[in-house]
Amino acid sequence: MSDLVKIRFDLDQDDSGWPPAESEGLWAATVEPNTFRIDNTPWFVRGVAADDLVEATPDRTGILRFVRVLERGGRVVVRVIPRPDGPLRGDRQSVLDAFADLGVTGEGIASPVNMVALDIGPDAPIASAKARLDQGEADGRWHYEEGCVTDEWLGLT
Repeated sequence: MSDLVKIRFDLDQDDSGWPPAESEGLWAATVEPNTFRIDNTPWFVRGVAADDLVEATPDRTGILRFVRVLERGGRVVVRVIPRPDGPLRGDRQSVLDAFADLGVTGEGIASPVNMVALDIGPDAPIASAKARLDQGEADGRWHYEEGCVTDEWLGLT
């Protein structure tokens, strides 16, 4: 594999302005011409996760633009917004700490929105991760949304 390149993903904003960006760039490794393996967890892109194999082509200015997912890597992405009025007081590290024992990693950002993007790998106990997400939402620690899920995730209640 070669050096990492940036692939640009256009985002569709809803009436409330979510997500708070028109596009997002994700790092990826070149596998072959126009085929790349995503190398980081997206903040706002839906339906794509690290390790996914994607097709991208350069636009007229040379920027690589996402075309489609070729093969899923088996990872789940969940965006978690710690509630500032909840027991975590908006603390991103507390969200990461809540999932560390499950082998779930992630990264937090403060702007344009205070949130954590969780990366739930194929070897993580996803039923436990989902139960913990649901419990944290129920007890006011956070809100969450699914960014990229697997069939196994969808089968959970």
